[in-house]
Amino acid sequence: MRDTDLYRHLLGLVAPWSLEGVELDVADQRVDVRVEHPRGHKWPCPECGQEGPLHDHAEERVWRHLDSCQFQTFLHARPPRVNCPEHGVRQVRLPWAEPHSRFTLLFERFAVDVLKMTNTEAARFILGISWDEAWHLMERAVARGMDRKPEEVVPLLGVDEKSAGTGQQNYVTIISNLESGRVEEVTIGRDSASLATCFDSLNAEQLAGIEAVAMDMSKSYISATRKKLPNGRDKIVFDRFHLMQHVNKAVDTVRKQENKALGKGSVLAGTKYAWLYAYENLPAKYWPKLWQLRNSDLKTARAWAIKENIRHLWSYKSEAWAEKFWRKWYFWATHSRLEPVKKAAKTLKNHLYGIMNFFKHRISNGPAEGINSRIGTLWKSACGFRNKERFRTVILFHLGGLDLYPVTH
Repeated sequence: MRDTDLYRHLLGLVAPWSLEGVELDVADQRVDVRVEHPRGHKWPCPECGQEGPLHDHAEERVWRHLDSCQFQTFLHARPPRVNCPEHGVRQVRLPWAEPHSRFTLLFERFAVDVLKMTNTEAARFILGISWDEAWHLMERAVARGMDRKPEEVVPLLGVDEKSAGTGQQNYVTIISNLESGRVEEVTIGRDSASLATCFDSLNAEQLAGIEAVAMDMSKSYISATRKKLPNGRDKIVFDRFHLMQHVNKAVDTVRKQENKALGKGSVLAGTKYAWLYAYENLPAKYWPKLWQLRNSDLKTARAWAIKENIRHLWSYKSEAWAEKFWRKWYFWATHSRLEPVKKAAKTLKNHLYGIMNFFKHRISNGPAEGINSRIGTLWKSACGFRNKERFRTVILFHLGGLDLYPVTH
């Protein structure tokens, strides 16, 4: 088989395209393949498909193809331009590459597989491309996937923030599907507009189909949900983990204050984490100290007991019984004479609607926290990202469940 026949098959060329020639550069380990078309051929308009005569050719372009015999392979052609009666002069679609791409379809498919399996630095080394070219491929893949994404209803959403660097402004908002564990969207920032942008991209049926949204007690996220979703207040479910953070912080504040008051040699010295773990998750090394102190008359022991007690709230099956339990707990917390605990209890009361909504929807941000952990792994693997847009790209590429591949003809 002649080299031209070989590369015609490797490239999958079909009429009217044919091979003009193959150039081999052994020193640079490079193969350049040139293709051409016959004169007089009529071309379909890329807008409407109507065939028209050749107008002229664009300047020669080069596309990277899959390596052949470990040699980097490049395809050369001058894209024809058709004169359409309706749309004017347009460049025709080429069978081996998508518009504006510098890579063939087969190379892009292979590149997506490589980028899925490793980080950008390793992928670019394997593929023999630059850092910017690797990001270009990933961005194109995510754009394809988002364009193809079906307009489906997602009943249960999780909303969480993720740091995208140092500083208060470096955050992104992660909107995830709590049932599938898929990231639906990533928006820049963590203000009300960040979540509202996602809701604005949905149609009326999708908005109406959202049954519940799990989130922390962010004023911005609350505001966006109440404004953008029908009966939005009734769909907000405050995540148990974030609620307990407020109570845990109160316990730790009480411990700090009491430890300082007891002075040198305090029995509370070195006991911080013993009070903050959930009782059943407490590591064995903390057991002796906690067992000794939990039934004492320490203020910290009382704060810990109040903290452990509120955890029973989420075990109730009935909203009515949960409300009854809440009232007793709230009275205990606000009459504890422990100011940090009273403050935490009042914070929870101001958001009681979102706590009680749990008993209607029974969701948490647990799956979203799992996604956050995976995002953290992506961040560490990449050693950070140049900007938040690239952070969004890599999250959607790996966790968006998108159809990333170009369609090969």
